[in-house]
Amino acid sequence: MKHKPRFPWLRRTAVMLLLAAAAAAQVPTAAAARAAAPTPTPGELKPHSISAAYTAGVSSGGYMATQLHVAYSGTFAGSAVFAAGPYGCAQGDLYRAQYACMKTYQDLRLDALERTTRDWSAQGLVDPVANLSGDPVYLFSGSGDATVERPVADALASYYGHFGARVRYDDTTGAGHAWISPLGPNPCTVTRSPYVNACGIDAERDLLGHLTGPVNDPAPAPTGTLVRFDQNRHVPGGSASAVSMDDSGFLYEPAACADGATPCRLLVALHGCKQGYSYQGFGTRFMDTAHLDEYADTNHLLVLYPQAAPTATPDNPNGCWNWWGYLGDSAYARHGGKQIEAIMNMVRALGGAGGGGTEPPAPTTTLTLPSLDAQDGYVKAAPDGSGAEVGTLEAVSGLALGRGGDAKDNRTLLSFDTSRIPAGKEVVRAYLTVTRAGGSGDPWASPAGNRLLLDLRTGCFGSSCTTEAGDWSAPASVPAVAELPAFSSGTRTSTDLSPAALAALAAPDRTGTTQLRLRFASPQPSTAYVFLATSPRPALTVEYR
Repeated sequence: MKHKPRFPWLRRTAVMLLLAAAAAAQVPTAAAARAAAPTPTPGELKPHSISAAYTAGVSSGGYMATQLHVAYSGTFAGSAVFAAGPYGCAQGDLYRAQYACMKTYQDLRLDALERTTRDWSAQGLVDPVANLSGDPVYLFSGSGDATVERPVADALASYYGHFGARVRYDDTTGAGHAWISPLGPNPCTVTRSPYVNACGIDAERDLLGHLTGPVNDPAPAPTGTLVRFDQNRHVPGGSASAVSMDDSGFLYEPAACADGATPCRLLVALHGCKQGYSYQGFGTRFMDTAHLDEYADTNHLLVLYPQAAPTATPDNPNGCWNWWGYLGDSAYARHGGKQIEAIMNMVRALGGAGGGGTEPPAPTTTLTLPSLDAQDGYVKAAPDGSGAEVGTLEAVSGLALGRGGDAKDNRTLLSFDTSRIPAGKEVVRAYLTVTRAGGSGDPWASPAGNRLLLDLRTGCFGSSCTTEAGDWSAPASVPAVAELPAFSSGTRTSTDLSPAALAALAAPDRTGTTQLRLRFASPQPSTAYVFLATSPRPALTVEYR
């Protein structure tokens, strides 16, 4: 957990409805919770002593929670997300939001989303991406969610994992599209208003425990104050409605935090579509049943409930948070996004400190290294590595990977002249780009979920850098440094090389050559392979400063 006591600083919503009863002896019923919910009290946001801040949200609020966390990772120490996908998924495109980020008709291109995050980080458009490493992230997806389908939520888990976050992912229930709470009035598997479902688990204990460490038992009912404040004061330009936000926002302030001096954590909790205060009389139902205020009372936790609101135009009639760029806000997912900055202004007001994010990192230099044709090649062997030999079809078909018609497994070797990386530089990012030349079947699906991994060798795998039979099983300096996602045509980039691989590229005792070996994690049970083109050459892109 990061401690930041002084913060450094969709369009038709048919797009998205983004958004097991609990044991009665342990928690109150949903009806009792609503009866015990605090009445909103007019007030303003005042400074508190904030020891750490986190985001949480469901559906469109889940997307916004991730946007806040990534854009201001210098402020937020972690995030909890129900029923949403990876950062920047929609790329400002309504149809992509529908068909790649809710349904799976389009490839959401996780590798490109991760690359955009790093690019924006290098440009100072989001906080340094290195901040995400080690951050606790709690994710939830139910198998009954037909609004944001399971592979989309899986991609969010992969996204955070590739940046080194500590991900806890609950995908064990049949939940519908909803926030999950013991106080939920809905059965677990449905998707209907108010989109708060009971699944026989205490998801709030799980998420808070993962974000902050062990938590005390919740209070039987909230005893703090629900402050209703004017959001217009915090929205850039002064008009909440102009950015599809409500005039009113809410802060749950437990008695233990009321003096403003006692160190307390802050959780920014974001409702989903059709759950905002002003949506068709929805009111405080999300806040009343989210099961956060009860934990706030016993764990020195402030809960900020910003509110989105419907537009009178077709842009956002269901009051979703902006995760696809409605109302022309092209910066919606990064610094300068209108809703992001409004929420950040609320957070700053609670922290009592100004500023605006961290200083951008030093500029990076990008170096693209084509692979060395004379040293590239592929080797094939039985699945156990026996009978290894050098492949002979490179000049005809390309570099082979997977199981060929001869029942042998193929692995590809690529060599790069990494002496061109200046000595004494910090390598901050590297990735491989390849082009498909042909193939047969789908080796990534044989067996299901197979992964194409990259091993790194400082110097050469064999006795020389030209391809030889022993390269098939020779030890790597750093194994499994990256993964090449499935693709059926064109060009593909790998995930970013691991921190250990970056250190090897920058090591002062490195040789002039670095080799990558591409291999499938599991042998294919039948013929399924891919050929990589030798023209254009595979390329290793390295960024250093």
